[in-house]
Amino acid sequence: MSACDGVGSDAPIGGTLSGLASGQQIVLQNNASDDLTLTRNGDFRFDTRLKAGDRYSVSVLTQPAGVTCSVSNGSGRVNSRGDGVFGVKVACDTGPSLGGNLSGLQTGTSVTLASNGMSLVLTQNGFFQFKNSLPAGTPYQVVVAQQPLQGQCSVSNGSGSIVAGKLSLVNVACQ
Repeated sequence: MSACDGVGSDAPIGGTLSGLASGQQIVLQNNASDDLTLTRNGDFRFDTRLKAGDRYSVSVLTQPAGVTCSVSNGSGRVNSRGDGVFGVKVACDTGPSLGGNLSGLQTGTSVTLASNGMSLVLTQNGFFQFKNSLPAGTPYQVVVAQQPLQGQCSVSNGSGSIVAGKLSLVNVACQ
């Protein structure tokens, strides 16, 4: 330890993780480094401590499979006393948020849907859902990104905003 390291001047950065399903993991970063892999809900702390006045910026480096996790209260500065920061919140939404019903698709063909940077190739009629969830309040617009080789598909009820805990349903009809 060097003479510059004052006792109590190193501030831990941490918070709470919620909504992570059993068997999944998430990798967080602070200030684009200091990777922290978490496999369970609860309190967490990064290994690297910061000095008074240092900036912190917590982000998700690797999302769990099929899940969207978001960070709140994840950036700021360590106060002038060098107190620890424990108010970072990471919340994961494990449920699908966007799906619907496909009808009229001819056997042996496929249609590709797209929304919010996600794409979904459908090869049979019936219920479908996008793998990744979207946070509540997120606007969506489902479009046909690629029509089938035979026929034409159209989307109805394809736009809106995600409501927490509710699957947004879209209809895709092909002829």
